[in-house]
Amino acid sequence: MKTVIYIVWALFQIAAIAALVHTARKAKRQETRTAGWPRVQAMVTGSTAGWSGRAGGSDPSRRFFPTYQFTGPGGQVFNGTSDVPSAEVPAPGSYIEVAVNPANPHESFHQSTKEKVGIGCAIAFFAVFAVASFWFIGIFPMG
Repeated sequence: MKTVIYIVWALFQIAAIAALVHTARKAKRQETRTAGWPRVQAMVTGSTAGWSGRAGGSDPSRRFFPTYQFTGPGGQVFNGTSDVPSAEVPAPGSYIEVAVNPANPHESFHQSTKEKVGIGCAIAFFAVFAVASFWFIGIFPMG
């Protein structure tokens, strides 16, 4: 019976590692892609609302994604929507930093250090969880 528990534990760890690697690679690809793009201050014009749920879809949390506009080359105004969620409604008129593709100003990304912090915290959490759960399985009485 313990063998089955260890197999389930290993599958969970593989899934957690795969999810973390996928997220880290996606963030790194975007960071590398936008590394040479100029940064501009964009004005928040509003937000779109969405939901983020916890495991199993229970206890959903309301999240807001800022919509913004900035002035590009030639004085043309461009709009965008951030991929960075916020628990509070962003204040219209405030400013955020966005990276703008110089070849196509319609393409812009809101840069946030929160994503890196979140990935780092998730890695630490899953490492501690893996060790603790492995230890717990070892002392779990089977009878």
